[in-house]
Amino acid sequence: MADMNPAGMYLMSLSSGTSSNPAAWPMPMLMTHFGSWNTMFMGMGFVLDTQQSGPRGGDKLYSPNWFMASAEHPVGQKGAFDFNLMLSLDPATITGERYPLLFQTGETAYGKPLVDAQHPHNFIMGLGFHYAHQLGGNTTADVCFAPVGDPALGPVAYPHRASAEELPQAPISHHWQDASHIADEVLTVGITHRKVRLEASGFYGSEPGENRWIIQGGPINSWAARFWFLPAKNWAAQVSVGRIAHPEALEAGDQVRATASLEYTQPMANGSWSSSLIWGRNHSTATHRNLNSYLAESVLPIRRGNFITGRVELVDKDELFAGEPDIEARVDALSGSTFRIGAYTIGYTRDVKVFRLVETGIGANFSSYSLPEAIKPYYGNHPIGGNIFVRFRLRPAEK
Repeated sequence: MADMNPAGMYLMSLSSGTSSNPAAWPMPMLMTHFGSWNTMFMGMGFVLDTQQSGPRGGDKLYSPNWFMASAEHPVGQKGAFDFNLMLSLDPATITGERYPLLFQTGETAYGKPLVDAQHPHNFIMGLGFHYAHQLGGNTTADVCFAPVGDPALGPVAYPHRASAEELPQAPISHHWQDASHIADEVLTVGITHRKVRLEASGFYGSEPGENRWIIQGGPINSWAARFWFLPAKNWAAQVSVGRIAHPEALEAGDQVRATASLEYTQPMANGSWSSSLIWGRNHSTATHRNLNSYLAESVLPIRRGNFITGRVELVDKDELFAGEPDIEARVDALSGSTFRIGAYTIGYTRDVKVFRLVETGIGANFSSYSLPEAIKPYYGNHPIGGNIFVRFRLRPAEK
C-alpha cells in the first residue's frame, strides 16, 4: 500500500474497534489507495430462513448484514490516522425489530424485553477516528474516539470474529461477552509493546435504543480495561473487565462484566481453520447475581470452498420469562430464577462461483438445546432450530 508506516499497518490490522483476530487470519477485504490515502473495504450479508420448534420457537426470513470502509493516512514517519465507518441495513431487512433465536435475551422491542429473539444491529454500527504513533521500534501508542464504536471490553465481536464467519445467527452468550461492540461516545487509549497490549476505555453504557437509524448519545459513564497477549501470528488472547452503567432499559442497576478469550487461526491450502474459546460473566449490581457463559466455536475448511462450522455454548439465563410475571413466579418457586442453557450448533457452507468480487456460499446449520426440567413445559422437552442461508462476502481482489 502507498506509504504505509508501522503505525498505519497497526491500524489497518484491527478488526472491531481496537480488538484483533490472530494476525495469521487472511482478513477478507479489498484494499486500494487514493493518492496518499490507503483504503480498505469489507462486507458481509446473509439471506436466511430460520425454523424453530417448541411452544416458544419461531420462523422468519430475514437478512443480517454489514459493510465497513476504512481510510488510513500517514502522519509523518511514525504516525498514522484512520477513519472508519461501518453500516448495516438490519433495521430494514430484519422486520419487527427481532429475529427468532431460542433462549436469546437482551434489549427491548416495542417497549418489551426481547426473549427468544435477537435484536437487529444499528444502521451506524461504527464511526471512529483513530490515531497511532510509533514510540520506538517495538512500542506503539494509540488513541481512538468513536461516536459509535467498540470499547476495550470482550473478544472480537461475533460479526467480525474469524471463527464465526459462517454462522449468521448471534451466540446466545452475546450479552455476556461482546454486546458492547456498538456503544456510544467511546474514548480508548492504548499502548502496544512487542507481544502485549494494554487498553482502557470510557463510554456511554446504555444499550442502543429501539430507533436503530440514529446515533444516540449520553455522558461517558462507564469504563473498561483490556489486556492482550499476542504470542505468535496464529494466536490472540485477551482478558478484560468493565463496569457498564445501566445497560438494559428495563433493568435496574449496572453490570460488571469480565471476559477472557483465546483465538487461534491456522492458514491451510483450502482456507483458514479458526477457533475461539470465550468466557464471559455479568454481575448485576441490582440483583447481585453472577451469571456465567462459556463458548467454543470453530470453522474448518475441508476442501476448497467447503466449510464445517460448530458452536457450543453454556449460559446462565435469568430473563427467560421477563415480562411474564405469573410464569416467572411459578418457575421461581419450583427451581429458582437462573437456568443453565446449553446450545449446540453444527453447520456446513459451500462456496459457489457467482460474482468475481463476492464470495457467495450456500449453507445450513442445526442447533439443539439442553435445559432444566423446570422450564421444559414452556419450551418443550427437546427444542431445536435450523437455518438455511445464502452468504455474500467481499472477496479480496487477488483471489
